[in-house]
Amino acid sequence: MSKAPYQFKPNRQSIGRFNKAVGKQFEELIEYSCEAYAREGKAAIDKTPEPMRVIRSLNDGAHFTCVFEKKAQPDFKGTLKGGQAIVFEAKYTSNGLIRQDAVTDEQAKCLDLHQQLGAECFVMVCFSFESFCRIPWTIWATMKKLYGRKYITRSEAELIWKLPFTGSRIMFL
Repeated sequence: MSKAPYQFKPNRQSIGRFNKAVGKQFEELIEYSCEAYAREGKAAIDKTPEPMRVIRSLNDGAHFTCVFEKKAQPDFKGTLKGGQAIVFEAKYTSNGLIRQDAVTDEQAKCLDLHQQLGAECFVMVCFSFESFCRIPWTIWATMKKLYGRKYITRSEAELIWKLPFTGSRIMFL
């Protein structure tokens, strides 16, 4: 007996588009917070651009076709006042938990390397735009060992790593 082919599910596609859009808003909020830290002289943190290569420019010059050159790096990198590097990934979830595999293998390798070199590394999680948590990379990377599973619930994350939010800025430093 063969498996039925994959069925198109518009609802799943709509949820994916929504989550992507909200994730982008979350990253913009982080960028605003980073700009505020820069103005205060506390840190210089930038969004890591997607590694893309333009393969064809279209007629108007503003549009183009591109390909990803390599897998994505962590979302943000920078330097804290005093010289310490900071590297972190931003993840949005509309669920009551965040899975370890939300961070790709390539991002995990990069965070591991920066952690070993002394950088401040973490995963910043947004739970339904209601709370923000800063989970240290050492906790994220050993989730299975610490919790017996590969996810952290919102209540577990909020208990220890919840961040203050001013309504326009996430206070992650």
